[in-house]
Amino acid sequence: LKSGTPVAIEQDLAWYVDKATGKGEIVVAHSDQATGAEPTLRAHFFERVRPMIEAALKRNDRAKWPLIVVHFDFKGKEVALFEAVWKLLGDYEPWITTAKRGSDSSVLAAFDAKPLLVLTEESDAQEKVFFDQVPVGAKLRLFGSAHTIKIDASTREERARLAVTTPPEKLLAERPTNYRRWWNNPWAIVEEGGQTRAGDWTAADNKRLRALVDHAHKQGFWIRFYTLDGFVPAESRGWDKNYNFGSRDAVEARWKAAIDAGVDLIAADQYEDFAAFLKKSR
Repeated sequence: LKSGTPVAIEQDLAWYVDKATGKGEIVVAHSDQATGAEPTLRAHFFERVRPMIEAALKRNDRAKWPLIVVHFDFKGKEVALFEAVWKLLGDYEPWITTAKRGSDSSVLAAFDAKPLLVLTEESDAQEKVFFDQVPVGAKLRLFGSAHTIKIDASTREERARLAVTTPPEKLLAERPTNYRRWWNNPWAIVEEGGQTRAGDWTAADNKRLRALVDHAHKQGFWIRFYTLDGFVPAESRGWDKNYNFGSRDAVEARWKAAIDAGVDLIAADQYEDFAAFLKKSR
């Protein structure tokens, strides 16, 4: 949040059920095996951003909305978890960018912009709760991602090769719906093997990136890539080494390319560094 707005924040969610009371709670956790020691989503995110959101609503500077995009990565798969998230979002609906649920899902309703936009991923089970069960004419409170074609390969090496050689139009064959508005991707569809196997950034890599972005936008989707980090071991704050390009210079080359290509959502653990780089790039 200190890096400034607009900002996107990923929150990993799990379902914790208290054995004594049987009461369930949405917690922020990187595993589906919640212990109850984790913070709740309400306290950890929504109440933390309350001052920013309420101040933004008072200013009513709609041209800058949304200020915050919160992206839910569900670790738990329980329907009870999805239903609890839907109910929680109802408590904060005046803060949230919504769109009307129409009878035809292929028709994209206009957004009613607010300071907060909520995204989730491609699960069909989530769509049943977050879209199918929403009455026609009611408001959609969060928006899912596109289905990405699964790569069928017998070896890791073949899968890595196919990820970067499969044409964008085959990876993303569908159009947006009123619910599914964005496309979420690992960097491994840009550079073979992803971050840890990336070499020098090349013209061919840049061409591949731009082809993916252009196709997503042509279809009508926003596009996101995760997670672009670059650090030496001594700089790590517990970040996932599988997302590490290995140096600041290496990741800055990718940050620049992604910004220039028009990527809508760029994930990085190095928030402060990326925010400063983004401001300098503008």
